[in-house]
Amino acid sequence: MVVNIHKKRELASRILGVGVNRVRFEPDKLDDVADSITRENIRSLISNGSIWTAKVRGTSRGRTRSKLATKKKHGTGPGSKKGKKTARVGKKEVYVIKVRSMRRHLKILKERKDITNEQFWALYKKVNGAQVRSLSHLRELVKITKTH
Repeated sequence: MVVNIHKKRELASRILGVGVNRVRFEPDKLDDVADSITRENIRSLISNGSIWTAKVRGTSRGRTRSKLATKKKHGTGPGSKKGKKTARVGKKEVYVIKVRSMRRHLKILKERKDITNEQFWALYKKVNGAQVRSLSHLRELVKITKTH
């Protein structure tokens, strides 16, 4: 005897408060589902795990994320840039990065005993006073101080 489970699905969906398509039945317990007539029967099947709800299936953002990543990479060449160099990276940010790298370099040189403590502070003050242009300029100054 074939019993229409569609009505049972509708009843379960009303009890669970979800759409009909989200109601799932345990394949082994379909006979029990077919025998259940009342709401109470359905509730007992829900509590023992024969009937449950499937999770809501959302829209995947995976493709969008990969597209955006590609979009961020493209159009960043020299032909697409407008404005000054400082329009993309500020002067202060460039200065901070430069000074930090020079100070880090000085610290390493001092730890390696390549320069003395006096030389370290003399160069450190020069870096602080913006008398050193770049890391390569600092290296030149270190060579000069070593020879003296």
